[in-house]
Amino acid sequence: MFGSLFEEEEEGFSLAPSGGRVVKGEGEPPPPRGRVNLSGIKNQGGTCYLNSLLQTLLFTPEFREELFSLGPKELGCLEDKGKPEAKVRVIPLELQRLFARLLLVDQQSASTADLTDSFGWNNSEESRQHDVQELNRILFSALEHSLVDTSGSGFIQHLYHGTTVNSILCKECGNISQRQEDFLDLTVCVRGVCGLEGALWDMFVEEEMFEGSNLYRCGQCDQLVTAAKSAKLRKLPPFLTVSLLRFNFDFARCERYKETGRYTFPLTINLRPFCEQTEDEDSEYSYELFSVIIHKGGCYGGHYHVYIKDMDHLGLWEPPEEDSKPKVQKKKEVRVYPEPEKDDPLSVLSSIIAQEESRSVLLDQLGQRLMDKIGSSWSKKYRKFHGPIGKFLQNHSDVFVLVNNGTRVALKANPPSPVTQPSSPAHPTPGPSSTPDPVHNNTANPQPEPGLETAPEPQGSHWFDLNDSTVTSIHERDVEKMYQGKESAYMLFYRKTLLHRPSGALRNPGYKVPPHLLEMAEEENRRLQQRREEFEASNNSVELRLHLAPCYRLENGALKPISIEQKEATNFTFDLRRTVGDLRMIIYQMQDLWEGDMALTVAKCLPAGLHLYNTLTDDEVSLYSAGILTGTDLFVWNGREVCGATVQIGAEWEPLLLTVIRPYLGEEGEGGDEEGGGEGEEGGSGLSKESRGFAGRVTLGEVREALGEPQESLLCQEKRGGEGGGASGWRVFPPGDMQRTLKELALKDGDALLVLEPQTPDSSVFSVSGDMVTVTTPSDCRWLQVEYRPERRRRGGGGEEEEEEERMRAKVPASGNMLLCEVKQRAIAELQLQEQLAGVACCLRQVDRTGKLLPPVCEELSVRDAGVRLMTSLSLCPGTAPKDTQLFLYFSVGTAPSSGLEGEIIVERSSTVKQCLKTMLESARLEGNGWHLRRLDWCEEVGEALMDEEASLSELKMSHGDALVITEGRLPPKGFLKLSVWLYVEPRAYPVVSMETEVSGTAEGSTEGQRLEVMTAVGGAMVELKTVGQVEISEEATLEELKTQVLTLPALQYVCVPTPAFLRVWQLEGQRLTRILRGQQHTLRKLKLCSGVELCVQQLLREEDLGPKEVLLRVQMGVPGERGYYPPEDLVWDASRDPSPRSLRSALASTYGLSPDSLLLAKHQPHTHTWETFSNWSQQVSKRKKKKKAESLLGAPFHLTDGDIVGVKNLLIDNNRDFSTQQDEQRLREEKEQRRKGGQGAGAEVETNQGVGPEKKMGPIKARKPEVALSINVGVFR
Repeated sequence: MFGSLFEEEEEGFSLAPSGGRVVKGEGEPPPPRGRVNLSGIKNQGGTCYLNSLLQTLLFTPEFREELFSLGPKELGCLEDKGKPEAKVRVIPLELQRLFARLLLVDQQSASTADLTDSFGWNNSEESRQHDVQELNRILFSALEHSLVDTSGSGFIQHLYHGTTVNSILCKECGNISQRQEDFLDLTVCVRGVCGLEGALWDMFVEEEMFEGSNLYRCGQCDQLVTAAKSAKLRKLPPFLTVSLLRFNFDFARCERYKETGRYTFPLTINLRPFCEQTEDEDSEYSYELFSVIIHKGGCYGGHYHVYIKDMDHLGLWEPPEEDSKPKVQKKKEVRVYPEPEKDDPLSVLSSIIAQEESRSVLLDQLGQRLMDKIGSSWSKKYRKFHGPIGKFLQNHSDVFVLVNNGTRVALKANPPSPVTQPSSPAHPTPGPSSTPDPVHNNTANPQPEPGLETAPEPQGSHWFDLNDSTVTSIHERDVEKMYQGKESAYMLFYRKTLLHRPSGALRNPGYKVPPHLLEMAEEENRRLQQRREEFEASNNSVELRLHLAPCYRLENGALKPISIEQKEATNFTFDLRRTVGDLRMIIYQMQDLWEGDMALTVAKCLPAGLHLYNTLTDDEVSLYSAGILTGTDLFVWNGREVCGATVQIGAEWEPLLLTVIRPYLGEEGEGGDEEGGGEGEEGGSGLSKESRGFAGRVTLGEVREALGEPQESLLCQEKRGGEGGGASGWRVFPPGDMQRTLKELALKDGDALLVLEPQTPDSSVFSVSGDMVTVTTPSDCRWLQVEYRPERRRRGGGGEEEEEEERMRAKVPASGNMLLCEVKQRAIAELQLQEQLAGVACCLRQVDRTGKLLPPVCEELSVRDAGVRLMTSLSLCPGTAPKDTQLFLYFSVGTAPSSGLEGEIIVERSSTVKQCLKTMLESARLEGNGWHLRRLDWCEEVGEALMDEEASLSELKMSHGDALVITEGRLPPKGFLKLSVWLYVEPRAYPVVSMETEVSGTAEGSTEGQRLEVMTAVGGAMVELKTVGQVEISEEATLEELKTQVLTLPALQYVCVPTPAFLRVWQLEGQRLTRILRGQQHTLRKLKLCSGVELCVQQLLREEDLGPKEVLLRVQMGVPGERGYYPPEDLVWDASRDPSPRSLRSALASTYGLSPDSLLLAKHQPHTHTWETFSNWSQQVSKRKKKKKAESLLGAPFHLTDGDIVGVKNLLIDNNRDFSTQQDEQRLREEKEQRRKGGQGAGAEVETNQGVGPEKKMGPIKARKPEVALSINVGVFR
């Protein structure tokens, strides 16, 4: 019926059930059952609907036993299903095997792959979601077709099918026309009905009248007559299935939706009022609920799971986790009397709620009901001793519960009246309070534990939540939580209370299971146990590497093999669960010739060699507890020495492998070329390299002694991060470092150590300057490529090819110490440009990866000092090279230099901003004094201005290549701000367009200046902002002085205010009024104002001085009976002491002269055209009784700020809790229509609402998959 109704991928979260083990590989066996001893069903991708129905059928013992009663003679054998002549009824056979696995096989979850294969489903069908109500009918139909001509051909008809009779009574002649119908399940309406009893009453008790223009033609009268149509239940099945119509179709919006409202259903129900025959005993009409299939999600996707009552007690029920810890009963429990005492608020409130027809009261009306009951308000009567009423309800959460999304309060259970309730035969033992528990005093086991909040669970209440692979215990009262919401009941399964289970079936999962299925389950359990043992053994096996002491020697603080040819380690596999003593004994047996003590020490292979850490001394601990993992190295020795040498163990003695570098002079002299190469990796480098290992605890002085160097020798460490030029820099260790260890000096493996003897001359290879040594080897004397780029010439034809031919390149030998001016002269000589560039200034410029020219380099510096890397390219370009005291800067006029309109100048670093601006203006041929300089920010946009014109460029930390923008306009004096001012023009009558602010900037003529028209719902008015000029004011001025100076503007001469306190100053951001400036004596610096900020002034009728936590709100009172509001009013709400919704409600109550409990508040969200209701119940009381964080409307999720619109409903005269207006719905329809058209009008909408902020761009609606009907393929067995 629904096809692929649930097609969206919301099933995914059920594929990896919580609490399940993560599969590590294909060989891992399935985990055993959990503590409840019930097996779940694996989800194949979208089969949660199938899993929920199968679990319901499994826990229907009569269905299960009827299925098991069919033997192989009637159903055939699965081994013969490939034979053409064999009639194998595959579906019931696979269902039998699945049920046997769920009952008897010790695994967390069973697979339905074989069953779905028997349905003829492919992989796409298993991943597609369907409706469980549709599956219920199709699966039963498939079973009935599969069991044709067997003894079980009618068991589904017997268990689930009932009949109804439809009657039409002629009011003229009394003739009754009847038609009998068969039903598998009762489909009941949810919309407009409060519960199951009401829906059944409408179906089988209420009559439908044919009258007026809708008459009935009577067969006996042969004319149109008045008639009454009714229906009754004629035959009741043992198992009653009820399908709830949660999903409906909105023909106005042309879309599906899910009914999430409250819909109650009883745990036991009597169907006598709905039956045709009513003379039998009550037990014939009595049913009890045993399964509830629950749907979580929306109409286009979701997830199914099921609550099931275990009738045979096959599972081990235990209290859920939240009830595992006993809670000390602190609050006095309630007993409701017909006439409650007025001094006891608990009994008074319980009495008020219990007397309501719906057994619940609106939160906002509870105060009024209390006043009607006792003649006094809560604040006067109880607040002094019991606190606020909301806090009182939360403290008594064992009695009261919030329902309907927190808008109503109800009792957790209906307390029995002492007048009508018979006394219990067993009297409960009193706890801290002698008042009995009204919720549990009529249960099977009425004796609660003293000090506990709730009584023990009754013996017969074995309810479980079966959610795919996960099975958990739940309380019977948890079923009531599925009355409403996105996660709510979808199918109900009732069984007759006359159906009693035999004693042999209790706690016996193998009851009436055929012998061949018992053998199958036993065999699978044996295989699973074997697989688990093998997996545990393989999972606990580790590979160890044994190193024997006779094969090693100690060298330079590390253990190294004596012979290179011999094998370093022996691989050994061992069980982690065995002890260290077992491992030692096995190694003893392997080493027949071992004598003396044997120590096992954890080792690690380091670059310097093998090092030992901790020794395993406790023979009783397992290897797992000792921290042994796969790949661990173990050194086998006597625990004292190796080959006569004492071995130091531990992390502090870890050896380091250092590269020792010494000067190497060939036969031809210092440096040498390739013929005189040393031992290093690079021939002819002039240095010899040697790798040496040292213990980490040795000092640098001991390293020098180990190297055989005199005390006068210098030890140097390479300086990381070169400065260009190709040479390497080394830092000489000071004498104080000679007593520090290698670990303290933070040396690591691979670090280089340069050793210089005292007689090493200062040559072209080594140069000593203070504590720095520069090493310039012949390999560092490399080259630089210089490219000459002449000025571009316009040519016809192949322009690019000719220009490419004009480029000239030369490779110039260079070193890090060579000056760049020398590099330039060599390049000019190499390129033979002496005559061409005679008298022409030229410079060298580096080139980045994209080919862009970088600023010219200073030619007075060396290659190394200028940061130029050898073996890179430089470009020889026309222009002057900057000196060491100068800066090269880019500049442009009005726009960013990246636009291409840029210039270049060279100025002194000591030049001031004013001098730099003058030079740039002369270069750009601009005149006048109305200019200033601005920086570029990180995204190359014009940024902040250089305010201090007397500051030097070096003080402003300007560097080579920085870009500045020449901007028109004079800077205000130092410490002054230039602010633009707008005037808030009083509203004039306009029709209301929408709730949000929409801004459009237009010029209404040169005489009036620029105007902004801002449309709001301020009493149906148009708010207009008009520019009035600019002010220059010191940033140390106060807000009061700013208002005074604003009033001196010529455009505000007609504005008359007694004092500046009659002015309100808004800050404009993005053409929106964002915040009100507070604090008359606060400086503009403290208010965080800067130059360029736009302000808006508004004239007031009374003085105003808002505090830091006072919020200006626009409050609108709803018109009773209409979807509209009275004109708004300004409300200044002080949120400094209490920013909670209760405080705002009290402030509004004092404003309107109403009771706070009668007000309902909501904030308007202009971007979504919705209203968000304020509630005091959004936070639950912590289970650990932690202090609850105070609720604040200034924070998430409301974020109340200045100018927000707050709607108010007076519930005493207005029962409509919907705050939305017709304008809201109209805008929502318009936006929805735009999204349906593919977002064609999105651009215009964003442009219209630019004053409000960016609108969310909605793309075209995603095309949904075509609906595919659910089907099960069944063979022909007639």
